[in-house]
This record gives sequence, C-alpha cells and structure tokens, in this order.
Amino acid sequence: MIPAPAPRDPALATAGAGALRRRPLRILLYCLCAVAVAAALLAIGVASFDWNHARPWLASRIGHALDRPLAIRGDLRVHWTTADRKQPFWQRLLPWPQITAQHIVIGDPNTFSSAPAPSAPQATAEIGQLRFSIDPWRLLQLTVHIPTLELAQVQLRLVRTLDGQVNWTLPPKRAASAWNVVIEQIALGEGTVHWIDAIKRASIKAEIKTSDAPAGNTPTTAQPGYRLRWSLGGTVNKEQVSGEGLAGSLLSLQADSAPFPVKASFSAGQTHLAAEGVLIRPRALAALDLHLSLSGNSLAKLYAISDIVLPETPAYQTAGHLRASFNAQGSDWHYDKFTGKVGSSDLAGSATFHAGLHRSKISGSIVSDKLVFADLAPVIGADSNAKKRQREAAVLQPSNKILPVEPFRVGRWGGMDADVEYTAHAIVRDKALPINQLTTRIRLDNGVLSLLPLDFATAGGTLHSVLTLDGRAADIKARLDTTARHLQLKQLFPAFRPMQASLGELNGDAALSAHGNSIAALLGAANGEIKASVGSGTISKLLLEEIGLNVGNIVLSKLFGDKQVRLHCAASDFVVTDGVMHARTFIIDTDDALLHLTGDINLAQEQLNLTINPGMKSARLLTLRSPLYVKGSFKQAQVGVDKGMLALKAGSALALAVVAPVAAVIPLVNTGENQTSQCAAELQQARRKPTTAAAKHDHPQ
Repeated sequence: MIPAPAPRDPALATAGAGALRRRPLRILLYCLCAVAVAAALLAIGVASFDWNHARPWLASRIGHALDRPLAIRGDLRVHWTTADRKQPFWQRLLPWPQITAQHIVIGDPNTFSSAPAPSAPQATAEIGQLRFSIDPWRLLQLTVHIPTLELAQVQLRLVRTLDGQVNWTLPPKRAASAWNVVIEQIALGEGTVHWIDAIKRASIKAEIKTSDAPAGNTPTTAQPGYRLRWSLGGTVNKEQVSGEGLAGSLLSLQADSAPFPVKASFSAGQTHLAAEGVLIRPRALAALDLHLSLSGNSLAKLYAISDIVLPETPAYQTAGHLRASFNAQGSDWHYDKFTGKVGSSDLAGSATFHAGLHRSKISGSIVSDKLVFADLAPVIGADSNAKKRQREAAVLQPSNKILPVEPFRVGRWGGMDADVEYTAHAIVRDKALPINQLTTRIRLDNGVLSLLPLDFATAGGTLHSVLTLDGRAADIKARLDTTARHLQLKQLFPAFRPMQASLGELNGDAALSAHGNSIAALLGAANGEIKASVGSGTISKLLLEEIGLNVGNIVLSKLFGDKQVRLHCAASDFVVTDGVMHARTFIIDTDDALLHLTGDINLAQEQLNLTINPGMKSARLLTLRSPLYVKGSFKQAQVGVDKGMLALKAGSALALAVVAPVAAVIPLVNTGENQTSQCAAELQQARRKPTTAAAKHDHPQ
C-alpha cells in the first residue's frame, strides 16, 4: 500500500519558488562580472603587453597585403582612451584602444624596378609617427573603424620611371575578406614629399609645416581653414621651379561634402601660376575645383610642366575656373570661361585637356574680340629678335633674311592631339594689311597639323585656305590650297595712294606643296602654281604712268589730278619649282597701256629678278618708255631702268637739238601702237584652278 504524501509546508514552497526566480538574475550577474573581469584582464594585458614583440608579425602581414616591404622600426604601443565626444553616448561606454607606432618604413612595390639592387630597397614612405583609435563596437560587425588616422613627420618619395612604372599605386584586392577597414579622415602633419619623374626629367621636393590659420580663413563648416604651409623647389625639364602655398590639415575620406582647401603659387622659369580652391571628392582624391591665374612669356613654355603643345606667342596672362577629375583612364582638365590677353590681343573661351594613359588631347573654342595681327608673328617665327630673346627662342633671325628661319618644334606634335576652333572678330593690323577677320579650326592628329579651314575676310572679299603640315618626321611635308575671291583693288593696297582711285575685283588660286622645318625652308622648297586675275574695272592713270616712267604725264597728273583708265583685264600665272617662282604670264591691259612682267622670284635665296615692259597705246608728251627692273634681295630690293636705253634716247635728243631744237623731243615721243588686247587668253587660263601637276611632292598623308 502506497503511503500518502506528506503535506507540503507552505513556507518552504514559497522559499523554493523565490530561489528559482533569483537564479537567472544571479547567473546574469555572474556573467557580467565574468565579462568585466575578462575585460579588465584584457585591458591590463593589452596595456601591459610589450607589443614590440608583435612588430615583425604585423609588418609581415601588412606588407603582404600591400605587396611591398614594410618595417616598424620604432615603438609599437597600445593603450586605452575614451571615445571622442562626437561619438554617440552608447559608443563612449567602452574604452577605445589607441595604437601608436613610431618610424614606419614602407618600401617600393615588389614589382617596381627602380631600386638599384634587391638588397637595398628604396622607401616609398617613412612615417615618423602613426596614431589611431579603433571603435570596439564596430568590431562586432567585422569592421575596423578608424575615425581619424594621424600622420606626423612623413617623408614620401614618389617615382615614375622611363617605362611608366610608378611606386605609389596599391595592388588590386586579392581575395574577398569578411573584414572591412574604414578610415573617416586623415590628419596631416609636417613632412616632405620628393617627386622624381624620369619622363618629365623632374625632381621636385616639397616641405610641409604646420601654420596658424591666416586672417580671413577662419574655419567654418563649409570651408575648413588652412593649417599647413608648404614650399617646394626643383627642376622640370631643366626648368627651375619653385612654389609655396597653404592647405588644410584634415583630409576627409568618407564625406564628399567636406572639401580639402588648397592655395598655391608656382613658378617655372618665366611661367607663373596662382590657384585657390578645394580638393573635392577627397575620398578618392578624384577632383579639383580651383580659380586659376596663369601668366608667362610664351604659351609654348607650358609644355615643360604640362605636356600641352601650344604655339610660340608673346607674353600672356589668363584667369578662369579650372575643374579636374581623375580616374583609372587618366585625367580631364576643364578650363571654363577664361579670359586673358596674349600680347595686345584679348582671348576668351573654354578648353578641355584630357591626359590619357597613351595619348592626350586638347579641345575647345576660343574667341578674340580684338586680335592684334602682330601677335601672330611668333607662331611662325616672324617676330623681332628682341621679342625672340624675351620668349627665349633657340634661333634668332639672320639680319639679311626676311622669311622666318626659326624651326617648328615638330618633336612635340606626336605627344597629343588637338581640335580647337578660333575666331577673331576684329583685327588690328598695319595699314598695309587689309585683313579684317580670321576664322580657323586647328587640328593636330598623330603628328599632322591641319588648319581646316584658315579663312580671312580681307580687302572686301575672302581668302579661303586649307593648310596641312605633316610633322611625323623632322622635315615637315606641307600642303597649301588657297582661293581668293572678290578682293577689291583699292583695299588691297590701303597704304599706296595711287591705288586708292582704282576699281576692280581680284580673284586668284594657289596650290603649293613643300618640305622643310621652317617658313623659310618650306618656301625655299615649294612646288606648285599661283594664279590671279582681274576681269575689268578702272585703274589709276598716275599708277600706270609711274610704272611706265612717263615723266611728263606724271608731272601733269600731280599738278592737275589723277584720272581713271579703263582696265580691260589683268592676269598673272606663276609656276613654282623648288622655291623659284617663274612668271609664265603677267599682263595688265588698259585703254592706254599694255604691261608685261617677266622674270623669277627665288624664295630660297630671297632674290628678285623681274622685268616690267611697258607698252603705251597713245601718244605721250614725254616718255622714257624703257624696261623697268626689280632686282636684289627681299631685304634690299632695287628698282631701276635700262640706263643704256635711256642714255641712247637722251643722246639722240641732244644731237638733234644742234640741228633743230624743236626736234629734240621727237625721240621721246610715243606715237602709240595699234595693239590689241593680249589678255583675253591669259585671263581665261589664269581663271582656271591650279593643278597639282607642277607639285613634286605628294600631299601629306
């Protein structure tokens, strides 16, 4: 028989139930105490452990990740600190570990071949002190979160070799990792940066020091203040360079809304640059936004520091908005809404320069409201020797030469491409140059420079040209095709008073090919044809009389005024062979005269050998109708008549004067000839387009 259970004591039952309820609380308290003790032991262990024993292991692991040698040569310490007050309250409940490392040396990449020997590796960077704190809460999310990475006494050595290797890039991520590293910002301190570039033959060293924020740069949320001052010096392509400026000290790597301020002034030879703005998207060091001012003695000098190919110019100055972006394919530089002056000419527009990994290109649109024509002279080397010295030209113009001998720098043309439109709305020029407007499109493609088209508004008409210069070899191959239409005679020679009373319209064509490395060399080796014609109009009688040396009528015209003579036609046809222009046809046919020009113009030797044969169609009171010669150099041309024929006529007059004074004038009287116009056929021939048959050299490809 089973005994009945004893009755339960109510007091004991109540006590047991309470003990059961208190047990989870005690377990929780025990766990918390264990965690606290473990944390305390960990904190004591972390604080008391000599972390220098871990330096080789840490250096090896980090160096392997960076694919370059790394060494920690100074102390490595870990201690506890409180979280920054900017952090949320709950994140400040736990102490944060703070790591300090002294004298860290980071070598060049293992694949970099700049080191003189494997046993003596070069250092990309040496860091005097590195310090940062880690958020312990984020470790639970497998994230190493570093609010601020502090760098002090940093020495950087940035190198680019002749084959294009650089030592500052990081290796691609080898494999996916569960852990992630996040750095919010970098605090920069004093240090040096040495840039060595074998391609640009550059060696520049910059020193960075701390500086109090200058007046007007009080830190704000939108614009942090300057905290660092820097200066630099060295050489680029044998040019001495120097510079100085200011910068912020906190570089944000996470917030694109926190730009990094920069201010700089820089000089390379006589080129000067000043810029102020911000580094935007600093997380990727990906973009600049600056106000830029630039000046120098020639735009061509920018090549030494930027690889941008620009022509020789007078002294210049310009200012505008510069934006730059950087990516794996290169960089893009946008110079927007710039204004400036080159010589006495104004410039305005926008330009873009793309610096690619293999080729670069500049493009844009530039406008001049006022172009001083003389400012174009340096482009072809036609400026004075005094101005050549100012822009440090390598070749001066010989005193006995007019055609420019300064060579083009074709070696630079292959490094970049270009597509730039240029327009000059008004041209300030010498009175003898009847040019009013200029429009051109400049293209540079793999060493071939083209002006397609090169258009001038001149003398009431148009001058349309297409010019191609193939600079793929030191000896340029050139091609010029020109069409002149509706040029007004009186506007062609605005400084020549007798031509101002003339009416008529000139049309012409030219096709030339050549080879050489300067304007003088190109013209001295030119081949092709030049043709021009005037269909009808009127021409100054005084001009014709001067050409024909009709002394009596010149006197009468100047006493009683000039008159107009009807111009039936005028035609010229030159063939150019190896730099020698030979006049196949040159004729002017009017009511009163028929003029022929024969001879040669030697462009290579700059010599003239021309003869003008005047034939009068009506009687003259007094005529010395003798051939007119134009001879000598371009520099010192001489114009004269056949002295023998003049002497013969004068001698005959004196002899007859003994017999009859009235007969003295007979040998000098031109009774006129019944000449018909010989110009019609020549005019028809001259109106034809030049052919390329006379050209000895092929069109540049």
